[in-house]
Amino acid sequence: MNKQPISNALTIDVEDYFQVAALAEAVDRNRWHAMEYRVEANVNRLLTLLDEAQCKATFFTLGWVADKSPNLVKAIQRAGHEVASHGYSHQLIYNQTPEVFREETRRSKQTLEDITGEAITGYRAASYSITNQSRWALDILAEEGFTWDSSIFPVHHDRYGMPGTPRWPHKLTTDKGYELAEFPLSTLKFPGYTLPIAGGGYFRLFPYWFSRWGLGSINRQGQPFVFYLHPWEIDPGQPRLEVKWFSRFRHYNNLDVCEQRLTRLLRHFNFTTMSDVLRSQGVLDSSRDNKLSITAVSGATV
Repeated sequence: MNKQPISNALTIDVEDYFQVAALAEAVDRNRWHAMEYRVEANVNRLLTLLDEAQCKATFFTLGWVADKSPNLVKAIQRAGHEVASHGYSHQLIYNQTPEVFREETRRSKQTLEDITGEAITGYRAASYSITNQSRWALDILAEEGFTWDSSIFPVHHDRYGMPGTPRWPHKLTTDKGYELAEFPLSTLKFPGYTLPIAGGGYFRLFPYWFSRWGLGSINRQGQPFVFYLHPWEIDPGQPRLEVKWFSRFRHYNNLDVCEQRLTRLLRHFNFTTMSDVLRSQGVLDSSRDNKLSITAVSGATV
């Protein structure tokens, strides 16, 4: 079938199954090194799928994973994809102090820049945890050299969300007056309700026809959407951890059909990196971004 003509942002949040907030009750962070490590095989599978579909994506990579698997980050880069930051240890920002958040953000950025030799200018928070409670994180991102973000979900949710914020890519001004390009997670607007449609658990929960219709409706309005997925979502063979029923449902629902659905989605829509879409929308200054990249490669501090 013909693809929708608008280019959309395809994003992968690079983390392993045991690092997910929904499973935090079963796995203490101090035990991560003892868990079965599956993210490398899952990311390599995604790289193959994207190569077959001739699609480029943005990989928001956890600093913890990058430290453990620097060659995986290099493989993502060699394949022509964009590398961005997903923080260091996948902690909810509003549970951190600004000082801890700054240290983790700086550590993740430096780790990824040391591996890639390029400036890392894009960021996505763990579990989209930049909320009204943690807006201060946007100032820290700007101060640490990030130029764009994709952490804000304009919905009501028990774990994240900034309802009422803009739904389309835009330039936002932080509380201290910095400017960032923001690509909020995609939603559908119904009378009195805003429905998440951007991917992840929603992609596994909704029937494929509904996801395709909903995402297509955004393109039919002349707007790009952002789609996200985690490597563990194409891994139905991952270990089953003992958690509460709702967390179990959130994490394990329809893992067995996710890869097949993703393959269909890549046929039905045009995708590229987050930065490419933000530039095409005129909300990201490409000259500034290029200057940062040149500076980082030369070894200067960004």
